[in-house]
Amino acid sequence: MSALVTPLAAVAAVGRKLDQKWAEAVCAELGAGDPVAFSVRLRPGVRTGRAVEQLGYTAWHGWHMQWRDFCGRLPAGVEVARAAVTVRGVTGDFPAVLQADLDGAATLLRDTRDDAGPPAVDIGRARALASALRSAGATLTPATLRAVYRLAATDVDVLINAVTWLRRHPDAGDWTRRQLPVPGMHTKWLDTHGGLLRDVAGRDVDPRHAASGRRRHDAWTTGDVHDIAYQPRVVLVVENRDSRLWFPPVSDTIVVEGGGKAAAVLLANVPWIRSAEHVVYWGDIDADGYAILDHFRAALAEPAPDGAPAKQVSSILMEAADLHQYALHGVNHDRAGRPIKASPVLLPHLTEAETIAYHTIATAGPTPFRRIEQEAIPLTHAATRLLQVLAGQAGPMRSDMGRTFREDT
Repeated sequence: MSALVTPLAAVAAVGRKLDQKWAEAVCAELGAGDPVAFSVRLRPGVRTGRAVEQLGYTAWHGWHMQWRDFCGRLPAGVEVARAAVTVRGVTGDFPAVLQADLDGAATLLRDTRDDAGPPAVDIGRARALASALRSAGATLTPATLRAVYRLAATDVDVLINAVTWLRRHPDAGDWTRRQLPVPGMHTKWLDTHGGLLRDVAGRDVDPRHAASGRRRHDAWTTGDVHDIAYQPRVVLVVENRDSRLWFPPVSDTIVVEGGGKAAAVLLANVPWIRSAEHVVYWGDIDADGYAILDHFRAALAEPAPDGAPAKQVSSILMEAADLHQYALHGVNHDRAGRPIKASPVLLPHLTEAETIAYHTIATAGPTPFRRIEQEAIPLTHAATRLLQVLAGQAGPMRSDMGRTFREDT
């Protein structure tokens, strides 16, 4: 983005942020998460008269006039914060940050659209869906709300009926999954939407493990004495807390919350992780995510201190094809609005497809974006990809999606 951001460019940036964070904002309104504000810096790095002089007074004046006109047409919920700059010995307040709440951002986009098409997100519908999920006792997260938003109205009705029925029947042991007497739900619907139903209904534990009455979530601390509930066949390491908590159930799988390069190396020495048949990593598509994968893979490539053999690490949703598939969610700035920097670090333990993706987002040259956050990718997509990877490695994986027991470091 140029050092001086025009009104049209700022509106476009708000549109991208709204597309990325509308679900978080709606959930936050119902108490599920922190409040979300949509903001765009209008003159990054331009804070002094010297900076204005370098840009040129003509460009500065023209930019200021654009914003003066535009500020007179701002809808409710949108404001422009100003900050002082001294130009040619005269101090004045100039536009610094465009800020909008959820309704303001949606109205701003609607009022400045050149085409007559519908908005990318209907905030009213999103709120209605979130309220319906909450009223039914469903698990409300940005990921589940996005998934439900994509459903047709008839499928939403079936989903709400199913969640309501499951809440009223905590013990569904008298029925198989294809026999559940939910109004409007047929077996084809369950085959298509069963993963989403498990996400929103919170039925995320293997029935065999749940029947034992033993724990469902654990917290593991380095150096502590710890026995897991069962030995998993698959260990999936993720970097985001919500990804751990709400990952769809996959049979014989433990989802582990990592926590950076240091944690990745520590996890490599956990005996039950080494003993799993498959160890898989899923992180952000950014320089840090690939560095963590590289460290984790390198650590597991060496025998453990206790003599456990080396272990191969696969990854999901971190290859070049994934970068292009989810490019809509790409960003160039971190959550504090700072530009994400390139990375010159060589990562020798990445696969060819991972290396292509890493070089694309970490290059010192121009690139469309430098990060796709893990939480921007639907968890149902991640679960599907995990099953595909496992099937390719060791034959068909059981598809009952029974249990996921979760650990975090």
